[in-house]
Amino acid sequence: MRFGVITFPGTCDDADARLAAGKVGEAVQLWHGDRDLQGVDAVVVPGGFSYGDYLRAGAIARFAPVMESVIEFARDGGLVLGICNGFQILAEAHLLPGALLPNQGLRFVCRQVDLEVVNRDTPFTRACGERLSIPAKHMSGRYVGDVPEDQVVLRYAPGHNFNGSQDDIAGVCNERRNVFGLMPHPEHAVDALCGPSIDGLGIFRSMAEAKVPA
Repeated sequence: MRFGVITFPGTCDDADARLAAGKVGEAVQLWHGDRDLQGVDAVVVPGGFSYGDYLRAGAIARFAPVMESVIEFARDGGLVLGICNGFQILAEAHLLPGALLPNQGLRFVCRQVDLEVVNRDTPFTRACGERLSIPAKHMSGRYVGDVPEDQVVLRYAPGHNFNGSQDDIAGVCNERRNVFGLMPHPEHAVDALCGPSIDGLGIFRSMAEAKVPA
Protein backbone atom coordinates (compact mmCIF):
# COMPACT_ATOMS: atom_id res chain seq x y z
CA MET A 1 0.00 0.00 0.00
CA ARG A 2 1.37 3.39 -1.03
CA PHE A 3 0.04 6.25 1.11
CA GLY A 4 0.16 9.90 0.07
CA VAL A 5 0.07 12.40 2.94
CA ILE A 6 -0.81 15.99 2.02
CA THR A 7 1.08 19.01 3.36
CA PHE A 8 -0.72 22.37 3.38
CA PRO A 9 0.69 25.64 4.76
CA GLY A 10 -0.05 25.29 8.47
CA THR A 11 -0.20 21.49 8.52
CA CYS A 12 1.60 20.21 11.64
CA ASP A 13 0.88 16.48 11.79
CA ASP A 14 1.91 15.37 8.31
CA ALA A 15 5.27 13.97 9.44
CA ASP A 16 3.55 11.89 12.14
CA ALA A 17 1.00 10.64 9.61
CA ARG A 18 3.78 9.60 7.23
CA LEU A 19 5.55 7.75 10.03
CA ALA A 20 2.32 5.98 11.00
CA ALA A 21 1.52 4.99 7.41
CA GLY A 22 5.13 3.91 6.94
CA LYS A 23 4.66 1.24 9.60
CA VAL A 24 2.24 -0.64 7.34
CA GLY A 25 3.26 0.47 3.85
CA GLU A 26 5.09 3.16 1.90
CA ALA A 27 4.40 6.84 2.59
CA VAL A 28 5.12 9.85 0.37
CA GLN A 29 4.48 13.57 0.75
CA LEU A 30 1.90 15.28 -1.45
CA TRP A 31 2.15 19.07 -1.80
CA HIS A 32 -0.97 21.26 -1.58
CA GLY A 33 -0.15 23.12 -4.79
CA ASP A 34 0.51 20.00 -6.88
CA ARG A 35 -2.32 18.07 -8.53
CA ASP A 36 -0.15 14.95 -9.01
CA LEU A 37 -1.05 12.22 -6.49
CA GLN A 38 2.04 10.20 -7.50
CA GLY A 39 0.12 7.00 -8.11
CA VAL A 40 -0.78 6.45 -4.45
CA ASP A 41 -3.27 3.83 -3.29
CA ALA A 42 -4.61 5.95 -0.43
CA VAL A 43 -4.58 9.62 0.56
CA VAL A 44 -4.26 10.95 4.10
CA VAL A 45 -5.38 14.52 4.79
CA PRO A 46 -3.64 15.15 8.13
CA GLY A 47 -4.24 17.42 11.07
CA GLY A 48 -2.99 20.92 11.73
CA PHE A 49 -4.12 24.42 10.87
CA SER A 50 -4.22 24.54 7.08
CA TYR A 51 -3.86 28.11 5.84
CA GLY A 52 -3.99 29.25 9.47
CA ASP A 53 -7.67 28.26 9.75
CA TYR A 54 -8.48 31.68 8.31
CA LEU A 55 -12.11 32.16 7.32
CA ARG A 56 -13.13 28.75 8.74
CA ALA A 57 -11.21 25.55 9.54
CA GLY A 58 -10.63 23.68 6.29
CA ALA A 59 -12.52 26.17 4.13
CA ILE A 60 -9.50 27.47 2.22
CA ALA A 61 -7.65 24.14 1.95
CA ARG A 62 -10.71 22.67 0.28
CA PHE A 63 -9.83 24.76 -2.81
CA ALA A 64 -6.13 23.81 -2.96
CA PRO A 65 -5.05 22.31 -6.31
CA VAL A 66 -4.30 18.94 -4.71
CA MET A 67 -7.89 18.69 -3.49
CA GLU A 68 -9.17 18.71 -7.06
CA SER A 69 -7.29 15.45 -7.55
CA VAL A 70 -8.34 14.08 -4.16
CA ILE A 71 -12.01 14.68 -4.96
CA GLU A 72 -11.64 12.88 -8.28
CA PHE A 73 -9.63 10.10 -6.59
CA ALA A 74 -12.37 9.61 -3.99
CA ARG A 75 -15.12 9.60 -6.59
CA ASP A 76 -13.21 6.84 -8.41
CA GLY A 77 -13.23 4.75 -5.23
CA GLY A 78 -9.81 5.60 -3.80
CA LEU A 79 -9.29 5.47 -0.03
CA VAL A 80 -9.17 8.88 1.66
CA LEU A 81 -8.57 9.38 5.39
CA GLY A 82 -9.07 12.79 7.00
CA ILE A 83 -7.70 13.38 10.50
CA CYS A 84 -8.84 16.40 12.57
CA ASN A 85 -8.20 19.35 10.22
CA GLY A 86 -8.29 16.76 7.43
CA PHE A 87 -11.81 15.80 8.53
CA GLN A 88 -12.78 19.47 8.43
CA ILE A 89 -11.36 19.79 4.91
CA LEU A 90 -13.22 16.70 3.65
CA ALA A 91 -16.46 18.02 5.11
CA GLU A 92 -15.88 21.40 3.44
CA ALA A 93 -15.25 19.55 0.15
CA HIS A 94 -18.56 17.68 0.60
CA LEU A 95 -16.77 14.33 0.52
CA LEU A 96 -18.19 13.66 3.98
CA PRO A 97 -21.56 14.64 5.49
CA GLY A 98 -21.94 17.19 8.24
CA ALA A 99 -19.80 19.99 9.60
CA LEU A 100 -17.31 20.61 12.40
CA LEU A 101 -18.17 23.56 14.66
CA PRO A 102 -16.28 25.12 17.59
CA ASN A 103 -16.17 23.02 20.74
CA GLN A 104 -18.97 23.70 23.18
CA GLY A 105 -16.44 25.23 25.58
CA LEU A 106 -14.98 27.43 22.81
CA ARG A 107 -11.48 26.30 23.77
CA PHE A 108 -8.72 24.20 22.29
CA VAL A 109 -8.56 20.88 24.17
CA CYS A 110 -5.88 18.18 24.10
CA ARG A 111 -6.56 14.88 25.87
CA GLN A 112 -6.62 11.12 25.52
CA VAL A 113 -10.11 9.87 24.59
CA ASP A 114 -11.79 6.50 24.37
CA LEU A 115 -13.77 5.72 21.24
CA GLU A 116 -16.30 3.03 20.42
CA VAL A 117 -15.92 1.47 16.96
CA VAL A 118 -19.60 1.21 16.01
CA ASN A 119 -18.96 0.21 12.39
CA ARG A 120 -16.14 -2.25 11.73
CA ASP A 121 -17.34 -2.98 8.20
CA THR A 122 -15.23 -0.26 6.56
CA PRO A 123 -11.77 -0.31 4.94
CA PHE A 124 -10.58 1.84 7.86
CA THR A 125 -11.76 -0.22 10.83
CA ARG A 126 -11.67 -3.92 9.94
CA ALA A 127 -8.37 -4.41 11.77
CA CYS A 128 -9.53 -2.40 14.81
CA GLY A 129 -10.95 -3.69 18.05
CA GLU A 130 -14.28 -2.60 19.48
CA ARG A 131 -12.72 0.28 21.42
CA LEU A 132 -9.82 2.67 20.75
CA SER A 133 -7.83 4.95 23.06
CA ILE A 134 -6.15 7.74 21.08
CA PRO A 135 -5.38 11.45 21.58
CA ALA A 136 -7.67 14.28 20.50
CA LYS A 137 -6.59 17.91 20.13
CA HIS A 138 -8.79 20.52 18.53
CA MET A 139 -10.85 23.67 18.96
CA SER A 140 -13.44 23.05 16.24
CA GLY A 141 -14.40 19.40 16.52
CA ARG A 142 -18.07 19.50 17.46
CA TYR A 143 -19.72 17.35 14.81
CA VAL A 144 -23.20 18.20 13.58
CA GLY A 145 -25.07 16.86 10.59
CA ASP A 146 -27.79 14.70 9.14
CA VAL A 147 -25.81 11.48 8.76
CA PRO A 148 -27.28 7.99 8.22
CA GLU A 149 -26.59 5.63 11.10
CA ASP A 150 -24.61 3.23 8.91
CA GLN A 151 -22.15 6.04 8.08
CA VAL A 152 -21.28 6.67 11.73
CA VAL A 153 -17.99 4.83 12.32
CA LEU A 154 -16.77 6.09 15.70
CA ARG A 155 -18.46 7.50 18.79
CA TYR A 156 -16.91 8.97 21.89
CA ALA A 157 -17.26 6.51 24.76
CA PRO A 158 -19.45 7.63 27.68
CA GLY A 159 -17.82 10.57 29.45
CA HIS A 160 -15.34 11.27 26.62
CA ASN A 161 -17.39 13.61 24.40
CA PHE A 162 -15.64 16.79 25.52
CA ASN A 163 -16.54 18.90 22.47
CA GLY A 164 -20.33 18.42 22.43
CA SER A 165 -20.53 16.43 19.19
CA GLN A 166 -24.02 15.42 18.12
CA ASP A 167 -24.84 11.87 19.27
CA ASP A 168 -21.22 11.47 20.50
CA ILE A 169 -20.04 11.17 16.87
CA ALA A 170 -16.24 11.14 16.51
CA GLY A 171 -15.88 9.81 12.95
CA VAL A 172 -18.02 9.25 9.85
CA CYS A 173 -17.62 7.78 6.39
CA ASN A 174 -19.25 8.51 3.05
CA GLU A 175 -21.95 6.33 1.52
CA ARG A 176 -19.41 4.23 -0.42
CA ARG A 177 -17.26 3.86 2.70
CA ASN A 178 -14.05 4.79 0.91
CA VAL A 179 -13.76 8.22 2.59
CA PHE A 180 -13.44 8.46 6.37
CA GLY A 181 -12.89 11.36 8.73
CA LEU A 182 -12.30 11.47 12.47
CA MET A 183 -11.36 14.22 14.89
CA PRO A 184 -9.00 12.25 17.21
CA HIS A 185 -5.47 11.50 16.02
CA PRO A 186 -4.67 7.83 15.29
CA GLU A 187 -1.20 8.77 13.98
CA HIS A 188 -0.23 9.72 17.56
CA ALA A 189 -1.09 6.24 18.86
CA VAL A 190 1.11 3.90 16.82
CA ASP A 191 4.20 3.48 19.02
CA ALA A 192 4.17 2.09 22.56
CA LEU A 193 7.06 4.41 23.51
CA CYS A 194 4.95 7.51 22.79
CA GLY A 195 1.74 6.92 24.71
CA PRO A 196 -0.67 4.65 26.51
CA SER A 197 -1.78 2.71 23.42
CA ILE A 198 -1.03 1.78 19.81
CA ASP A 199 -4.73 1.60 18.94
CA GLY A 200 -4.36 4.10 16.11
CA LEU A 201 -2.25 1.66 14.14
CA GLY A 202 -5.37 -0.43 13.51
CA ILE A 203 -6.79 2.27 11.24
CA PHE A 204 -3.65 2.39 9.08
CA ARG A 205 -3.37 -1.40 9.06
CA SER A 206 -7.01 -1.66 7.98
CA MET A 207 -6.30 0.63 5.04
CA ALA A 208 -3.18 -1.32 4.06
CA GLU A 209 -5.18 -4.55 4.01
CA ALA A 210 -8.24 -3.11 2.27
CA LYS A 211 -9.44 -4.15 -1.13
CA VAL A 212 -11.58 -1.33 -2.44
CA PRO A 213 -14.04 -2.14 -5.24
CA ALA A 214 -13.68 -0.15 -8.46
